[in-house]
Amino acid sequence: MSVANKKTKLKSLQRRGSYLAHAANQIQFLEKDHLQGERFSEKLKSQGLFPLTPTKLEILQLNLGYMCDLTCEHCHVDAGPDRKEIMTKETLDQILRVVDQSQVSTVDLTGGAPEMNPHFLWLVEELSDRNVKTIIRSNLTILVSNKKFRTYPDFFKKHRVEVIASLPCYTQENVDKQRGSGVFNKSIEALKLFNSLGYGVEGTGLSLHLVYNPGGAGLPPDQTQLEQDYKVRLKEDWGLVFNHLYTITNLPISRYLDFLLAAGKYEAYMSTLIESFNPLAAEKVMCRNTLSIDWEGYMYDCDFNQMLQLKVANKQQHVKDFQVQTINQRSIVLGQHCYGCTAGAGSSCQGSLA
Repeated sequence: MSVANKKTKLKSLQRRGSYLAHAANQIQFLEKDHLQGERFSEKLKSQGLFPLTPTKLEILQLNLGYMCDLTCEHCHVDAGPDRKEIMTKETLDQILRVVDQSQVSTVDLTGGAPEMNPHFLWLVEELSDRNVKTIIRSNLTILVSNKKFRTYPDFFKKHRVEVIASLPCYTQENVDKQRGSGVFNKSIEALKLFNSLGYGVEGTGLSLHLVYNPGGAGLPPDQTQLEQDYKVRLKEDWGLVFNHLYTITNLPISRYLDFLLAAGKYEAYMSTLIESFNPLAAEKVMCRNTLSIDWEGYMYDCDFNQMLQLKVANKQQHVKDFQVQTINQRSIVLGQHCYGCTAGAGSSCQGSLA
C-alpha cells in the first residue's frame, strides 16, 4: 500500500493489485475501532440530525466511467488510462427516463474523464433538449491533449454547459506534483481556450468554476479568501478569469487513503476530520439533494459512497427500477468517511457548505 515513485507514472490501485483496490477492504479499514472519536452516526444523533434523510432530489450526478487520461495521486475514483469501465447507452437511456420522471433540475457529469465516454456528446444533446442544467467536471487536460476533444469547448458553449474544472493550485509545481508532469501547462492552455469562448467572462452567462483540493493531509483554507488569491494570481500570471472557486476536502478513500497510509498520516488526518465536525455543514451535505449513479446504473447517496460500493438503502437500487417516492423517503447510508464532508466549513461538489 505505497504511493508509486514520483519518477514513474502512477498506476491505479486496481492495476497495482492493491489491497485497497477492493471497496470492502477500504470500509474494513475505515470502520476499525482503533481511532478515538464517535461513530459518525452517533455524532449525528447527538446533534439531533439522525437519521439523515433527503430533502428533495434536485441533482443527478452521473459517473460516466472510470477511464481517464490522468492518474492523480489524490483521486478517490481510482481513475486512470487503465480503467475500462464505461457507462453504456442502454444505461444512459434508463437515466434519461429518470430525468423525465423525477424532474431533476441539474445533471452533473463526472468520471474519470466524462468526455471519454463514447456517448458523451449525444447525452449532452439529450439533456439540452430537456432544458436541464448540465454540468461537466473536466480535468482540462483531456481537452487539449487529444485532437478528438479540442472541439468540445465549442460544443459546451453551444449547449450552455456549465464547466467545473480541476485546478488544485495556481502554481505549476504543486499541480504537477499532485496530477502529473505537464498537467499545469495543459490546464492553462485549456482555460485560455475557455476564456476565448467567453467562459468565466462577466456578462456571458457561460460559467467556468475551478476546484481546489489540498495536496497534503489537511483541510482546505477559507474558500472566499482562496478564491481571491486564485483570481489575482491567474489574472496576473496568465490573464485568466473564472467565476468561482470550490474548495473540496479529500475524503480518506481509494488513492487518497493509499497516500495517507504511505505517508503515515492516516490516523492524524482522521482525527482532524472528527475533531473538526461542524453541525451546520452536516445539515447541508450534498447527499440530501443529490443522487449518484455509477457506470453500471446503480444508485448511491453520493459519489464517495459509490466508490465504497455502498448502494442506497432502498429495495430498488438500479435506475431501471427508479421510483422517485421511495428514493425521497430513504435514509442516507453513513460511514466514518462522512466526517470528510462535515469537517470545518464542510465540503460538497459545489464547494464549502458553512
